[in-house]
Amino acid sequence: MKTSLTLPQAQGKPSPAPRLAPARGYSPTREALRMFARNPSAIAGSLLLAMVLALALLGPWLWPADPFEIVAAPLTPPFSAEAWLGTDYLGRDVLAALIHGGRATLLVGVVAALLSVSIGVTLGAMAGYYGGRVDALLMRVTEFFQVLPALLFAMVVVTLFSPSLLTVTLAIGVVSWTGTARLARAEFMKVRGMEFVRAERAIGARDARIIWKVILPNAFPPLVVSATLAVGSAILFEAGLSFLGLGDPNQMSWGLMIGSSRPYVLTSWWAVAFPGAAIFLTVLAVSLIGDGLNDALNPKLRER
Repeated sequence: MKTSLTLPQAQGKPSPAPRLAPARGYSPTREALRMFARNPSAIAGSLLLAMVLALALLGPWLWPADPFEIVAAPLTPPFSAEAWLGTDYLGRDVLAALIHGGRATLLVGVVAALLSVSIGVTLGAMAGYYGGRVDALLMRVTEFFQVLPALLFAMVVVTLFSPSLLTVTLAIGVVSWTGTARLARAEFMKVRGMEFVRAERAIGARDARIIWKVILPNAFPPLVVSATLAVGSAILFEAGLSFLGLGDPNQMSWGLMIGSSRPYVLTSWWAVAFPGAAIFLTVLAVSLIGDGLNDALNPKLRER
């Protein structure tokens, strides 16, 4: 007589599904680039910024005109034979000033953002890694700069050292690093207690190696987003200083175009509208790229 054996049914809760291991060839960087490429807003911002950069870099060869040269009668309207985008109150070509001024504006924005991020990451890393008295001291310094009126402090710096691209860039970088410092401090405080950092300490690694080669790469994604957004803030800051008459008068920029033509904005709108639109589109492109990087570098969104 044949007997059949039956396995008893499992009692209790069903066992959870096993976690799938990452596929071979998986790369977080490649996955982040894939997510960035699938973001329509980020792609639109990248294309828009590429157009602005191409115009600023290649424009002087395509339109080799002196932005300070008088080419027609003052306040000539746009779409005229002498000047396609019109002239300002002195008769200077708005299109030439727009092309050549983009170089100075973008240069100030990028260099000031790099300076701001460098100061913020350095102080925030030291405060977050060491903690204690070092953290307290550096955070008091950060709070001191944070409560200062940034625009007023930058105006004082530029006035003391005479308006130029260098002084404007330094002023913007010195007054705008506090947010990055707090972000870096929070990221370092979160990472410094993890197992791989403890392992580096156990094998005798120096603090400089742990800070810059171990913790910083793991805290890099939010800092990249902060650096991207700092470029847009620096461009707006430079435009504000130039609007107040504290830009470099010997170097054409979009802010200088707006500031010098502001008394004629009601009668000659084109002298202000075109550089204002250039600033708006550039800052919009940088903001879209920053949002796209934030989504692409966020581990939770990658898992989703």
